[in-house]
Amino acid sequence: MYQRILVATDGSKLSKKAVDSAIQLAATCGAELVALKVIPRYPQSYFEGAVPLSSEDVKRVEEQWATDAQETVDAVKASGTAQGVKVKAVLAKSDVVSDAVIAAAKKHKADLIVMASHGRKGVKRLLLGSETQQVLTHSEIPVLVLR
Repeated sequence: MYQRILVATDGSKLSKKAVDSAIQLAATCGAELVALKVIPRYPQSYFEGAVPLSSEDVKRVEEQWATDAQETVDAVKASGTAQGVKVKAVLAKSDVVSDAVIAAAKKHKADLIVMASHGRKGVKRLLLGSETQQVLTHSEIPVLVLR
């Protein structure tokens, strides 16, 4: 059925449910799993009304984000490996999560994308956007959305 499944994770509780489902699906299909975490390119404190960060602070924040992201995908890899699934841990840097997910799926030749949706509605959806909706709209491969 599926040969390679990409699961996008942000490390949240809801995202972990999607990871668990992706691992189960990969085990059932005998598919390889690609665990993806997207990291923002750089901190943008001016959006928060704060004083711009110094270059040292930017570097420190970026390093912390990369470390946290690596831990997230390594945890997926460990969980999948424990269940007999071959998992590739991947990080991507992008300010547009949906574009990074779609690009990673193409790069790794995934035939399914698995991701979670927070199901935001109204003003929250307008303000926070929906990366999942963007992936659904623009992906050329099937997308399994879990809530």
